[in-house]
Amino acid sequence: MSSTTQEQARITVKTADGMRELGRRLAAMLHPGDLVLLSGELGAGKTTLTRGLGEGLGVRGAVTSPTFVISRVHPSLTGGPALVHVDAYRLSGGLDEMEDLDLDVSLAESVVVVEWGEGKVEELSDERLHVLIERGMGEDADDVREVRVIAVGARWEGVDLTPLAV
Repeated sequence: MSSTTQEQARITVKTADGMRELGRRLAAMLHPGDLVLLSGELGAGKTTLTRGLGEGLGVRGAVTSPTFVISRVHPSLTGGPALVHVDAYRLSGGLDEMEDLDLDVSLAESVVVVEWGEGKVEELSDERLHVLIERGMGEDADDVREVRVIAVGARWEGVDLTPLAV
């Protein structure tokens, strides 16, 4: 498998609703087996983006932060892939600890989104998206986020992610 890494999109998001909309647009590009890693400080919008992904994928249940339960599975209501939402913030054991969640089993038929997964779950797949969310700067930038989407692997070669910036 290819391990090519290429930044595909930079998006400025100005509101929480804009972050959810970005999640809905991203959901339209995802397929069963896709792994999405979300990075950003506390309150950056990782769960808000995932909420939009859930809406776009048409999954059951409210998408909320799984911080204390570590992971939640949201089955599809539309015949598409389930959303497996993982919060790795409290996990310190890397992939060994993550294996207890059976994510490798879920990955083939689901879209797996891992908050705080950077440096912990990359070995699950050579093909993934990294979504990095940074807070904007300045006094008027409370809700503004700068989002970078970085594609890794053959799955994403030739996939145009620029529509995410619409």
